[in-house]
Amino acid sequence: MGAEVVIEGLTKSFGQQAIWRDVTLTLPPGEVSVMLGPSGTGKSVFLKSMIGLLKPDTGTCVINGVDVVRCSERKLYETRKLFGVLFQDGALFGSMNLYDNVAFPLREHTKKSETEIRSIVLEKLEMTGLSGSEDKLPGEISGGMRKRAGLARALVLDPEIILCDEPDSGLDPVRTAYLSQLLIDLNAQIDATILIVTHNINLARTVPDNIGMLFRKELVMFGPREVLLTSDEPVVEQFLNGRRLGPIGMSEEKDSTQMALEQAQADAGHHDGSTEDVRGIVPQLQPTPGLPERAGVRRRKDRVMRVLHTLPPAAQEGIIASLTPEEQRHYGVGHDLVGVRSGQLPPGEVAGLPGDPAAHEPGTEEPTHRLPPYRQGPS
Repeated sequence: MGAEVVIEGLTKSFGQQAIWRDVTLTLPPGEVSVMLGPSGTGKSVFLKSMIGLLKPDTGTCVINGVDVVRCSERKLYETRKLFGVLFQDGALFGSMNLYDNVAFPLREHTKKSETEIRSIVLEKLEMTGLSGSEDKLPGEISGGMRKRAGLARALVLDPEIILCDEPDSGLDPVRTAYLSQLLIDLNAQIDATILIVTHNINLARTVPDNIGMLFRKELVMFGPREVLLTSDEPVVEQFLNGRRLGPIGMSEEKDSTQMALEQAQADAGHHDGSTEDVRGIVPQLQPTPGLPERAGVRRRKDRVMRVLHTLPPAAQEGIIASLTPEEQRHYGVGHDLVGVRSGQLPPGEVAGLPGDPAAHEPGTEEPTHRLPPYRQGPS
């Protein structure tokens, strides 16, 4: 199973320019998470801070008991071996063929024989659909193939955490769909913790278990996918629908005068470029038939059902609707239990896990979880 990443109070600036402040979230082990946000909000900086390539000003990032913000260089070097990173452009060595690119981390960080290295490299190339292409140079293959080669290289050390920085960048919608399926299939096979930075709304709606969003130097929210996909937060609604109306502008944030002008234009009938409202919960991608079920899915359901009563009503409704009748009976929930008026289930009707002695008996304390299921940032 992948490693848990616990981030608390992380703040980063370059000189006087603040990038983001007080970011607190937990990446659950073995689950797929997505970080959204307008261009320039520091999403790539966030990934680099997680692996110690950039040093945050304050805060902690704890992985397997090691705080990568404050640990020694030796500890950081060892912790980095838990990561596999897919950079935006693949970051392949142009003078090396795909085989040598993928083999590079093994030759640098292990003492494996060339026979062992060959076996691992060919396995990862096959896993990413690149069998037979090992002798090609990066300049001889398509952008999609370079992305997959970069992913194969990220996998050779059997990472517990995979970071993907805009994996869909430069890809057409069809190749992006294939890449999305590949990430889900990889998670099913190796149960790694995956964090994807992307602007692709379809990927964000269908791939992750959890979604977060950075805006105005803050973490707007982070939690189960159903929370963000049903959110009426203006910045989330605008971003998901790709429309001009809302707080996001060309320079990230609009002033009130510009927002009022655009609203007046829309009221006068000027189309803002958006289509239909895409908010709402859509089915999540499943592993390719023949692959194992994702272990993270069951862990996520158990975790989310424990905190169901703390989520907004629309998210509660979507989560319950996604459960099979058997799962609804397993967790003891149904549509009639959603706290539509109050936003919270009655104390005696909080979803519990069978066999959990503290499963929310009236008057008992709810179990403590390190992942806040729903984090609403400042409006």
